[in-house]
Amino acid sequence: MFEGLFQPLHLVMIFGIALLVFGPKKLPELGKGIGDGIRGFKTAMSATNEDKVSPGTNPTDNVQS
Repeated sequence: MFEGLFQPLHLVMIFGIALLVFGPKKLPELGKGIGDGIRGFKTAMSATNEDKVSPGTNPTDNVQS
């Protein structure tokens, strides 16, 4: 279904349509917002992975009273 989606001509057409819809001033701001969102998602995912308890360990071992 998506095998031919990311051909160079298709990417140029998608960029051209985005340029027409959003305009040259808004497009860098939109890219920055998407980049910040992806960066935040990666940070949250790495924090989630660090919080997971590895199998075979007791989760109460690290609890301080």
